[in-house]
Amino acid sequence: QVQLVESGGGLVQAGGSLRLSCAASRSILSINVMGWYRQAPGKERELVAGITSGGTTNYADSVKGRVTISRDIVRNRVYLQMNRLEPEDTAVYYCNGVLGYTGYWGQGTQVTVSS
Repeated sequence: QVQLVESGGGLVQAGGSLRLSCAASRSILSINVMGWYRQAPGKERELVAGITSGGTTNYADSVKGRVTISRDIVRNRVYLQMNRLEPEDTAVYYCNGVLGYTGYWGQGTQVTVSS
């Protein structure tokens, strides 16, 4: 099992930046894939970015060029650096980790982008 705890959300003006952090309770190298998802009101949860245990990253088309996923394997943290934020980025952001065939979720952190 793994526990995931997100932090770093908040209120920011359009064009601003935020860095989200996800702390894992075990070595992130033992987690097959870690990712950031988001869910806006009335919408389905969607993938924002992911990183495999080997370090391969992928991004949703809507955030490419504005968002970077990274990790600290010593601190067992995964980060989501978000730049040039838009009101459409407003959502609850969730950290996800896939361990074996089981997915684990954090509690989420709210990101609100004002226009």
